[in-house]
Parts: sequence; C-alpha cells; structure tokens
Amino acid sequence: MVKVAVVGASGYTGVELLRLLAGHPQVEITCVTARQHAGQHITAIFPSLLNRLDLVCEAADAKAIADRAEIVFTALPHQTAMEIIPDLLQAGRRVIDLSADYRLRSAEVYATWYGTHGSPQLLAEAAYGLPEIYRERIRGCRLVANPGCYPTSVALALAPLLKKGLIDPATLVIDSKSGTSGAGRSASLGSMFCEVNEGFKAYGVASHRHTPEIEQTLGDLAGAPVTISFTPHLLPVNRGILSTCYANMKEQLETAELNGLFRDFYGQEPFVRVHPVGSLPNVAQVRGSNFCDLGVVGDPRTGRVIVIAAIDNLVKGAAGQAVQNLNILLDLPESTGLEALPLFP
Repeated sequence: MVKVAVVGASGYTGVELLRLLAGHPQVEITCVTARQHAGQHITAIFPSLLNRLDLVCEAADAKAIADRAEIVFTALPHQTAMEIIPDLLQAGRRVIDLSADYRLRSAEVYATWYGTHGSPQLLAEAAYGLPEIYRERIRGCRLVANPGCYPTSVALALAPLLKKGLIDPATLVIDSKSGTSGAGRSASLGSMFCEVNEGFKAYGVASHRHTPEIEQTLGDLAGAPVTISFTPHLLPVNRGILSTCYANMKEQLETAELNGLFRDFYGQEPFVRVHPVGSLPNVAQVRGSNFCDLGVVGDPRTGRVIVIAAIDNLVKGAAGQAVQNLNILLDLPESTGLEALPLFP
C-alpha cells in the first residue's frame, strides 16, 4: 500500500479526493490537513466519510506530512500551495498539486494572472497532469500540476483537431458553463443559493485566470502560440462543466468524418467517451465519474466545427484526474480506483 496525504482536505476538491482515495485498492490515507479545522475529526467536517476514514485534521507541517506519506496531494488555494510544496519535494516526496501554482511554465505569465511566484525554479520541472496529452511527461516526475477544470474540458475537446491541423486556431471561441462547486466551499455572495438558483450568468469575461492555461495547452497541440476568446458561465447546479468550442475548419468535413476522427484519436483512452452522431454530452451523464464526454458536429453552412465537452468539475476536472495521475506515477492501470460509472439521475 502506498501512503498518501491530502493537504487542504476541507474543501470540495479535498473531500472528493478523500472519497476516491478511500476506495483505491493500493492506497492508504495517512494524513489530512485543514488549517481552520485542525484537531477536528474529518468525519465531523464531512459526515459522508463516516466509518470510512478515521483521521483527525492537522495543521500543514511539511516535515510531519513527509514523515507519514510517500505521495502528497495539495488541494490548497493558489499562492498557498507554493508555500509548502518546495519543502515536500526537498524531503523526497512526490506531489500532485491541484492548485494553479505550477500549471503555467512562465513566471511572468503567472505573475500577470495570479501574483508573484515563490518558487519559479520549479515551473520547468512540473509536469502538466493531463494524461491524454502529457502521459509520458508525467511518468517518473516528482511534481504534477493537476489541470484546471475548464482547461481539461477544452483541451480534450480540441486536441484531435489541433493535432491534425484541421482548424484555424485564430478563430477559436470557447463558451463554458460550470456548476457552483467550482467556486469552492468558502462562503461567498456570488455562490449563495438565492444568488444562483433560477439564474444563469457569465463571469470573468475576457479575464478568467484559466485563459493562459488553456492557451498554453492549445499552443502545444497546435505547435504555435494560440489566443482564444473564452467566456465562462455559472450554472445553477452543484457539479459539472459543459464547454462548447467553435472554430473554422481549414477543409470542410462532415459530422460523420469528424466523429470517426475523434473515435480514432481517443480509441485507447479509458476516460474519454465520444458520443455517436446525433447524440451530444450532458453534464448529468458524467456526474460523479472521471469521464469526459465529447460530441462533435460539422456545420457546412458556416464552415465551422462545434465540439461539446462535458465533465464533472470535481472529478475529471480535479480529484479524479489527480488520482489518474497517481496511478501513472505508480505504474498502475489508470482506471484503478476510478471505475465507477456516473450517477444518474
């Protein structure tokens, strides 16, 4: 059994990690930290874990964590994760970081969107943890930068088209919608029930922090820098992301041809499901799972292709992908501990 710790266990991503890791056959959770809940039993914070985890939350101390865990998941806010990760690495531990702190390769770009980086020397070393695209880079690394939820959905939606050079990257428009759990568990006016229920709104227009992360990955796929128009929206649901991506095709392809291209591209991927022609993804059909569902349509009238991606933002968009990366680090089948089908209804 591999001993793991979850640092920052009191948020939605933290409890999702604990839920998945508690069912992982090769893992023992030996340490959980939550600064505001230090001294409390984890089941007092999350009764959903009753009789499955017998751990008390602690303050985050790198040495104490390193003494008890071989691999550490950091589910902390950006600019907080970087305060402890260098010490964990120095202690010889491997880290899967779910914050944004090591996703961007450029300290200057990071500073523009988040603030000054405290350990820029680690940026080039960190492996971006999107297995379907960077699997070989992840193997054997000691620091995995787990992707953001929006960037995961967008990259998987557009990878086949960009890798094959079938679309003009300059025409990319991305329209995404997320459930309210994406805003985190801390109290905030914008995510209160009465503010969200019966509503639907855009936010972070032309300014969302996931923009440079999306552009970095799409640039890798296209082989040249990419600039996008990205608009996220808030859905009145707990979980789920639906991203609709538009681009001009360089040559006109029918929907059936595009569908075949996607099926070939993702044919060996355990967590990418391509819908058949005539069927499109729905966030309700991936809830609680590590799947990314894709649908693609060619529009001969406009010469555009439309790709729709649906993920659970807390699973494939966060904790599930982190466990998938853990499995790669441990040389286990990537589906280990992630075999559950979506919850429906």
